[in-house]
Amino acid sequence: MEDGVSAKALSALSVKRLTVTDFRCFTRVVLDLDPRPVVLFGLNGAGKTSLLEALSMVTPGRGLRAAPLADLRRRSAPPESRWGVAVELDGYGGPVSLGAGAAAQGSARRALRIDGQAARGQAALAEVVSALWLTPAMDRLFVDGASSRRRFFDRLVFGFDPSHATRLGVYERSLRERARLLRDRQGDAAWLSALEARMAENGVAVAAARRTTLRRLAPLVSAGVGPFPGAAMSFHGGVEAMLDRMPALEAEAELSETLAASRDHDARAGGARVGAHRCDLAVIHGAGGVPAAQCSSGEQKMLLIAVILAAARLQATLRGTAPLLLLDEVAAHLDGDHRAALFGEIADMGAQAWLTGVDRSIFAGFGGAAQYIAVAAGTVTPQ
Repeated sequence: MEDGVSAKALSALSVKRLTVTDFRCFTRVVLDLDPRPVVLFGLNGAGKTSLLEALSMVTPGRGLRAAPLADLRRRSAPPESRWGVAVELDGYGGPVSLGAGAAAQGSARRALRIDGQAARGQAALAEVVSALWLTPAMDRLFVDGASSRRRFFDRLVFGFDPSHATRLGVYERSLRERARLLRDRQGDAAWLSALEARMAENGVAVAAARRTTLRRLAPLVSAGVGPFPGAAMSFHGGVEAMLDRMPALEAEAELSETLAASRDHDARAGGARVGAHRCDLAVIHGAGGVPAAQCSSGEQKMLLIAVILAAARLQATLRGTAPLLLLDEVAAHLDGDHRAALFGEIADMGAQAWLTGVDRSIFAGFGGAAQYIAVAAGTVTPQ
């Protein structure tokens, strides 16, 4: 198969210590861990998902819940406190210390540190760590708007192209700035042209990275994983469609020209009617050729798991290291065969997967191959 994707991972990213301070329901938690999968079990509302979210804050992107940073601070914390997450990790290239927290009290900006030094943006994080996740909120991915599917796929791209996070950030900031200038009727034509050129350059690069990742990932997703179904994936619209019919430099020029010609329309409508923010990811169930949006909720869940496992397997092969997997309330919705297949794939990749559930017995298939942590009312107890 392409890129040797059937090979087993050489190693895996693994958290050795997780420290959480004044985050969600936790005052302070310190977990010392080994490379095995981590099972967090306890009643709903105990804080299991919050631990996954805390870990996600030291990875590229906006975090597992994409929540406003002000919402992360423990509600009953002292007024002067800030939330913080520290992780000691066996990462890409060896041991590394990562930190995330509020840049200042009440700040809407996240401060990131790598080995005690300020991180040079999202791409620097992507160089040392990668995480993929599934949450119950993602169950509607195939029926919600296209923006959710783009964010989902961009997270997959982060694991293969660390610079994707930076380019995407530049593109989105330029998009917002152009929309503000057009709305307020500010800025001269040269200023707008510079923003549009930046949008075109980064938008084409973003679209190209998505296409490359899809090309590599498609054979694995098509094959499926054990009882999890195969699927066909493709992009529709956006810059990705432009790259189907012209080289990147021509696409940049055409996108810049189209943006300039659309200023009046975009000023009235808001945003921009062309660009990398306009594509959609189409997913077709492999067995029946049915669009994912028309499949049952159970089939959609199986498709999502299959895509995540395929992406993890591809990362394990191309980077020699499996990513962290953050799987919130996934196993409870699987029958015995699918649960065994999920646990087996995690073990085969050697991935440190973090799984949550109400009942520890759901994870009995791991036996002693996992580490178990009881979570209750903002406290954690290794078992």
